[in-house]
Amino acid sequence: MSGTSLDGLDVAYCEIDDHGFQLLAAETYSYSDDWTHILSTLERASAFEYALINVKLGHYLGQMVNRFRREHPGPCDAIASHGHTIFHQPSIRFTAQIGDGDAIAAETGLPVIFNFRSLDVALGGQGAPLVPIGDRLLFGQYDACLNLGGISNVSYNDPDGTRIALDICPCNMALNHLARLAGKPFDNNGQMARGGKCNDDLLARMDALDYYRKPLPKSLGKEWFLSQFLPLLSADPAHAKDQLRTTVEHIARQISWAIKGHSISTLLVTGGGTKNKFLMARLQSLLPGCKITIPDDDIIDYKEAIVFALLGYLRLNQQNNCLSSVTGARCDNCGGDIAGLPQA
Repeated sequence: MSGTSLDGLDVAYCEIDDHGFQLLAAETYSYSDDWTHILSTLERASAFEYALINVKLGHYLGQMVNRFRREHPGPCDAIASHGHTIFHQPSIRFTAQIGDGDAIAAETGLPVIFNFRSLDVALGGQGAPLVPIGDRLLFGQYDACLNLGGISNVSYNDPDGTRIALDICPCNMALNHLARLAGKPFDNNGQMARGGKCNDDLLARMDALDYYRKPLPKSLGKEWFLSQFLPLLSADPAHAKDQLRTTVEHIARQISWAIKGHSISTLLVTGGGTKNKFLMARLQSLLPGCKITIPDDDIIDYKEAIVFALLGYLRLNQQNNCLSSVTGARCDNCGGDIAGLPQA
């Protein structure tokens, strides 16, 4: 799993069956400065560079899986790879996650399930979020599951039991951008934001973005962040602390508005944003009647990777792994290409 916040490559070794999952081992491998630069700027590259990096990243992912397997030996039936999203524009039926599955299969000698989103987008869906089926099957004891990654998203059941989900707003993508502006890779525990002052005018402009008034289904991508959200922010490092405080308030408000009114009394929260104590405090203050559960670090850090293992398992067993109630596609579907051959 490689997310939009570019904080590293998450690798989870899971045992999956029809009764649930067991996380056997997990690691996060930080990207080098070169890979971080490449992946954060690839949308501006030439067609040749894009195609080449797709293959190179696939070989790199395969090499990192091989490293992981040396560190955590054990039998493995298949690899499920989310890849790294470069483009996501479902309105024109286009989404692109790089990290060539054939290259991963060649490096590892294992079958690889990849390209999970394209079928749903071709069927008229958003291709996102994909995690809600895992929320329902693996974490169904909670009324809702909230992920605070590069983008925040939530899933829950409506009164008739249909799973509903949406991307809510930018999260670590915005917070990490502002922290880097202040010379830090991230805002540790939200300390910089806690020390800033909320800019009410900026907050109002954030809350007024058109996306928040769009009906479901809907999803966000990096392009939206770059074209709609980033222009609201100042590039002056002197304003970073106040902008962090304002962005935390914006995130907490948007999440609370997305959750209120849906009979949600228990909320599981995962993703890197859970480690921002100030953000979590603001969220709890805006959801006083909701019991927020922060699980152990393995689930916080690797829940999305675990769910993609489940999506791969479902694909191999020809079971639907994408919910049309979430994405708006014309039907549930079983997405993912398969590269390589099963082991004899």
